[in-house]
Amino acid sequence: MRELRVAIPGLELAGLAWGQPDAPPLLAIHGWLDNAASFARIAPRLAERFHVIALDLPGHGHSQHLPPGAVYQHVDYVRAMLAAADALALPRFHLLGHSLGAGVATMLAIAAPERVRHLALIEGLGPLGDDGSRTLERFREAMATGHSGQRPLRVFGSVDDATAVRATVSGLDPALARPIVERGLREVIGGYSWRSDPRLSKPTAIRLAETQVMSLLLGLAAPTSLLLAQPHAPYLEPDALQVRIDCVADITVTPMNGGHHLQLEHPDAVAGWLLAAL
Repeated sequence: MRELRVAIPGLELAGLAWGQPDAPPLLAIHGWLDNAASFARIAPRLAERFHVIALDLPGHGHSQHLPPGAVYQHVDYVRAMLAAADALALPRFHLLGHSLGAGVATMLAIAAPERVRHLALIEGLGPLGDDGSRTLERFREAMATGHSGQRPLRVFGSVDDATAVRATVSGLDPALARPIVERGLREVIGGYSWRSDPRLSKPTAIRLAETQVMSLLLGLAAPTSLLLAQPHAPYLEPDALQVRIDCVADITVTPMNGGHHLQLEHPDAVAGWLLAAL
């Protein structure tokens, strides 16, 4: 495993890499408030065949935060990952995304179809959409939150304390959550605090309408493999997700028993799924 630093316009991203640099590249994008260590258990199982590059999204892990006044938006994550692929000199690559990263990966493959050889998604197909039921409420909440001060960052006495909290919130076993936690902490006076930008927890003012997401998915040309946890997460309601799946011309859907972080819970099974798909 190697640490990476990647300079893109206006920002420096961090990441982790496994495997030989001359192997076929596999770019991996993690979920919300996770980081590149989300792939720490699966990447070594893929490294014999691929050069696995897992980047910390802006504001996450060891990547830089956006400047004051800027807002984290889904489309800007896509731009950042495309810029990183340019900086890493990856004209074509396989693409893996988990959760938020699955949404970013989907949009990247739609934006640059000539660059993505195969799209592999865990627990997500496209970004979170808007059915209109909370549009006004969410918009007002985001605007109000945008002018409020930042809450003091929580300080944990030890890495174990932070791991226990993260495990409780995510439903992960503490041992599985620990790599993400260790990469996601920084030392402060009195212990440890999260490195991720607190602005990441603010509500999004405007989401794409579900009809817009469907229109974008109709343009997804890459062969796509989607892995879904069983039982399903509340925000991946099967009927609504099936409508999205039906928009994609070339997609294979595989269920797997487990929780939201399948790549951490079942690294051998997920690596087997991914190797077979690619």
